Amino acid sequence: MNLDISQLQQLIAAWLWPMARVTGLVLVAPVFGATAVPVRVRVGLVLVLTMVLAPLTRLPAHVDPLSLSSMLVVCQQVITGAAIGFVLRLAFEAVALGGTLIANTMGLSFAMVVDPQQGTQTSAMSQLYMVMATMLFLALNGHLALIQLLAQGMSGHNLAQLHIGQDDIWQLLTWALHLFNGAVRVALPALIALLIVNIGFGAISRAAPSMNLFAVGFPITLSLGLVVVWMSLRVLPGAFEALLDTASGLMRHLAGL
Repeated sequence: MNLDISQLQQLIAAWLWPMARVTGLVLVAPVFGATAVPVRVRVGLVLVLTMVLAPLTRLPAHVDPLSLSSMLVVCQQVITGAAIGFVLRLAFEAVALGGTLIANTMGLSFAMVVDPQQGTQTSAMSQLYMVMATMLFLALNGHLALIQLLAQGMSGHNLAQLHIGQDDIWQLLTWALHLFNGAVRVALPALIALLIVNIGFGAISRAAPSMNLFAVGFPITLSLGLVVVWMSLRVLPGAFEALLDTASGLMRHLAGL
């Protein structure tokens, strides 16, 4: 088997450009880029996905993988993959923020645990909602849909012409507003129920000013909050699926579809 320089350059570029996009996605996307996932597993995942997706890409006639233009394409692909993963991460962060709002309302803000996906401390209720969102994402085959999105974005497209522009950055910043919208959508049933409980405690404090509401109200709020959270978990799948549907449209746009 004889390979000349031009064929070798085409082969390197055919692997390097898709690997750059996959690497950016795995570094930022939830589940794939979780801190709990070993580095070797993530590296192996990048190599396997690159091996599968590389034959789908279309390259220019002549490519020099060590040229400045090729390095710019690599940087653009890393940014594109990271932007796609960032959109998906915001959907997960919206669910986590909703759990934090509920924890602050019911008095569980002091209960902090280590988030295995990010390696930072977060509230226990936020971690519960994040675990539920991860299980829903895997149950809905979201990881397979994400790989399919990568394949469709690379299939038959010249990666040198696909990059993040100014309009894409603006849409990405606009999507960040859904972080608060989605958090309120997730936490709204529990927040309304706990607000009614707090209004009731306000009426009791006016009727019996000498009562120690902190000693009486905290266990009641905590107990009722857990019941309300248990009952409102049925709202979580619909709210999270709506966030994923909205994020899917932006991710397809960033992927060039």
